[in-house]
Amino acid sequence: MKSYPIILFLLLAVFAVSCTDNLSDIGLGIQPSSDQISVKPDTFHLTSETVKVQSILSKPDSFLLGSYNDKKFGSTKAEILAQLNCPEGFKFPANAIADSASIVLYYRTWFGNESSLLHVNIFEMNKAPLVYPNLYYTNIDPSLYTDQKELLGDRIFSAKDASKLRADSTSIIFKLDSKFVNRFKDDTNFASTEKFLNFFKGIYITADFGSATLLNISQIHLKYYYHYTYNTKSVITGKDSIATVNNNIDFPANSEVRQVNRILHLDRDLVVNPAAGVNYVAAPANLNTHIGIPLFRINTRMKDSIPNKEININSAILKVEATNIDVDTTSTPTVRYMLLIKESAVDRFFKNKELPSDTCAMLGSHSIALIVNTTNQYEDYYTFSLAKLIANELKVAKQFNTIPVDKLKMVLIPVQVTFDSNSNPTAVKQSNSMSAVTIRSGTNTESPMRLNLVYSGF
Repeated sequence: MKSYPIILFLLLAVFAVSCTDNLSDIGLGIQPSSDQISVKPDTFHLTSETVKVQSILSKPDSFLLGSYNDKKFGSTKAEILAQLNCPEGFKFPANAIADSASIVLYYRTWFGNESSLLHVNIFEMNKAPLVYPNLYYTNIDPSLYTDQKELLGDRIFSAKDASKLRADSTSIIFKLDSKFVNRFKDDTNFASTEKFLNFFKGIYITADFGSATLLNISQIHLKYYYHYTYNTKSVITGKDSIATVNNNIDFPANSEVRQVNRILHLDRDLVVNPAAGVNYVAAPANLNTHIGIPLFRINTRMKDSIPNKEININSAILKVEATNIDVDTTSTPTVRYMLLIKESAVDRFFKNKELPSDTCAMLGSHSIALIVNTTNQYEDYYTFSLAKLIANELKVAKQFNTIPVDKLKMVLIPVQVTFDSNSNPTAVKQSNSMSAVTIRSGTNTESPMRLNLVYSGF
């Protein structure tokens, strides 16, 4: 009789253990397989093509001036058309005498050979004026604005010849003749900016020889110098005397009037020839890369892989890999920022001063990472997240009961970006600075351009 409690205890213990072992499977046992979340990774190869850019919207913060020949990306020639603003309502003192005038080009940096000579000519724009509200592109035709018969000044110099006129920059000064000086003595032309621009439409600046230097012009000013006298009395001797005051008026090319940077690539069709497996991106107004995202194939593959479920795109990463990076100090600088944008939105985006968005335009920056392997090489790349873009395109197609496009057309564009204190972009413009990069294409045999996708169904 005493053995019964012991036997009963052992039986209960065995039963308890068996129940505990089965508890971990209860959830899966009662959940239908159709309710389980499925997660799938996938990779899609992309198509890509180097495309020549005919022009870009010209809204420069600074200007290129000169010429530079690049064996890989072709030559770049840069010219400037600029209106000058006046000090509205300015009046000369009654006895003012005009002295001289000059046009000053300020620049902090240059690209290319500092010793290569430039011959820069400045012509008056004596035909049609630029219109401030209008938008202008880098393929502007200067013959519409000047006949190049009114040469205001010219100089032969190299980038290193600049004078230290101001503490923050160097400068080149073009002295203007007495005929020009006398024209500006009539200060009734300074009554308003509109009246001044009818009187003096602006200047066209070009270089007619030199092929190894591009100046980064930060400011353009017309300086007009004059002096006047007035009677004064010495507080010590009490004698009358005449004092002379030397002064000047500044006519800047500023944001209140219009400036255009003209960009030419005269030999591009002959020089630019990307090798098999690579594409080019180059600025200013030179080369973009078009990319095809296989939207229809992505949608079909996801539905076939996880049928009869709601699909969610968790991640879609495009890593654009740079290759053949040239670290020579005389080579074209590597593109710092690129915008991956829907081809259909390019013109609107820059005209309306839009900012990057996950469903239209994504910003990528040049990154460098060490690949830890036997060679310990560095990898240069730009990363773009396309998850929200692809999800939105498929959502829109579903809403309108249409088939997703075979290939979503995207463009890689070199851009200049302004950031706030929190590193958020506040302005994005197509780059007007010298920069370029070679990237691996969709047909690259070593590492083809591809989209790495992770999606789930529930």
